[in-house]
Amino acid sequence: MASTQDFTAAMKDMMGAFPMDMSAFEDAWKTSAGIREKASAIALDAAGKTTDISVGWTMETLTRMVDLAKARPAPSDYAQAMSDFASAQMQSLNAHMTAYGDVAKSAQSDALALMMSVGKDAANDATATAATTAKATEKAATQTASAATATAKRSTSAAKRATTAAKKTATTAAKAAPKAAAPAPAPVKKAAEESPAAAPAAASGAPKASSEAPKASPSKDQTKS
Repeated sequence: MASTQDFTAAMKDMMGAFPMDMSAFEDAWKTSAGIREKASAIALDAAGKTTDISVGWTMETLTRMVDLAKARPAPSDYAQAMSDFASAQMQSLNAHMTAYGDVAKSAQSDALALMMSVGKDAANDATATAATTAKATEKAATQTASAATATAKRSTSAAKRATTAAKKTATTAAKAAPKAAAPAPAPVKKAAEESPAAAPAAASGAPKASSEAPKASPSKDQTKS
């Protein structure tokens, strides 16, 4: 009797044929970590420069305030000191704001260069990943087709074996049917041999044939004489 085809192994082979490359996730994580490191370096560098500018501006202001707090011999000297202090502060404000702008411009330029580099690397990685994925998919499709073909061949072979077994069973049944339907022959001769007394009894019942021949009637010529 033909056995039922087990498709579990074939399904495992087909599912195992599809690629699952974890190196792509590791590369993406490393790339993301590198981008974060560079962006953090740009931000921290800008923060350090702006802090230095702020500290320098504060120290200059405190130095001017120390000079402003000195005693003057005449009231007009205080007015002149206040005017000099305000003028110096305005110049310092313009200089430090320009320095802030330079730091911001440098940080923006570095960030843009980083983004351009990341975009270029991403495009190259995407191209390489697409090519690798295409090759892996083609290989997986080939393996899947091979597994499906092997499964189909096994199924066809099992079907042929089942058909052959069914034909043999039908042929055997067809040969056995006439033998089972034919009647058994009646043992006539054997019964007659076993009972010999039945023959005389059957013969006695039949009418006896006359052994004497019928007498001929006298002819006309003898009567006349």
